[in-house]
Amino acid sequence: MSDFITENSQEDHLDRRGFLKCMAWAGTGVLYSVSGGILSSRMLSPAANAGEPVAAASFNFVQISDSHIGFHKPANPDVAATFRETIARINALPQAPDFIIHTGDLTQLSETKEFDDLQQMIKDCKTKQVFYVPGEHDVLSDNGAQYLERFGKGTRGSGWFSFDQKGVHFIGLVNVMTVKEGGLGVLGQEQLDWLEKDLASLAKSTPIVVFAHIPLWTVYPQWGWGTDDSAKALEFLKPFGSVTVLNGHIHQALQKVEGNISFHTARSTAFPQPAPGTAPKAGPMAVPAGKLRSYLGINRVSYVETSHSLAVIDSPLA
Repeated sequence: MSDFITENSQEDHLDRRGFLKCMAWAGTGVLYSVSGGILSSRMLSPAANAGEPVAAASFNFVQISDSHIGFHKPANPDVAATFRETIARINALPQAPDFIIHTGDLTQLSETKEFDDLQQMIKDCKTKQVFYVPGEHDVLSDNGAQYLERFGKGTRGSGWFSFDQKGVHFIGLVNVMTVKEGGLGVLGQEQLDWLEKDLASLAKSTPIVVFAHIPLWTVYPQWGWGTDDSAKALEFLKPFGSVTVLNGHIHQALQKVEGNISFHTARSTAFPQPAPGTAPKAGPMAVPAGKLRSYLGINRVSYVETSHSLAVIDSPLA
C-alpha cells in the first residue's frame, strides 16, 4: 500500500495554517557538509536545527528546490510563506552554510513579479551566495531571457557553469530549455561538449558535485522524470572516484547509486507530487492537514565512503 496520496481531494480541509504547521516539521531543504571530499547531509527541520551538532567539515552548503513563487492552488495556498520558512531554517543553523544551491523552478510562470518576490525574500537569508539553475517554469514566457538577466550572469549558453570550492568541483547544468509538458529533459550537444572540456583538466580523484533541475537518472520516463541525453554526461563523470548529482523537479527525495555516482532528488519548498506511477499524472498533490510528514517522509541521508563510491543510507528523523 502506498504512503502517497494518489489524487487531490477536495475533502482534505487543508488550510494555510495547517499546511504551514506541517511544513514546520516536514523539512524544507537539505544541508550538505563536505569533509575530505566526503559529503554528508541532513534535512532542515526544527529537531535537526535545535540539538544536532554539525560534524566538522571543510564547508557546508544547502540545497533548496522548486519554490514555485506565484503558485496559488490548494496544494499550498501560500508558497511564499513556506519559502520564508526555508530561509528561516537556513538562518537558524548553528553554522551558516558557505552557499546555497537552488535547483530550479524558482517561479511558477516566470513572470516579473514572481522573480521580484523571490529575490526580495532571499535577501533575508544570512547566506548571500546563491547558485541557481533554471527549471522549466523559469523559462516559460521568454525562453529564459529574464532568468539569465537576473541569475545567469557569467554563465555559458542557457545558464550552465562550474566553480571550485575547497577541492570540490561543482557543475551547474541546464536541461529544461526544450522540454515539452511531460517530456524528458535535454542537455544538448553544445552543453555536453562544454562539460567534456570542463572535466578534462581535473584529476580523477577530484570530488564532483553536479546539479540540474530535472533528474539526470531515469526516475519515471512516463512523466518526463529523466533526461534524454544524460547517459552521455554520465560517461564523462564515471572515471571520477566521487560524483554526487543533485536534482529537483519531482518534489520528493529519492536516491540511487550507480558505481561511483550517487543521485539525490530534493523535496520542493512549495508542494509535494505523487510517487512515481501512483497517480494518473504528475502534479501538485494536496494532503490532509496534520499528515504531511507521513506522506512525504523525513529522511536523514548519509553518504558513506566505500572503496569505489559513495553509498546513500536513509533513516527517518521521526
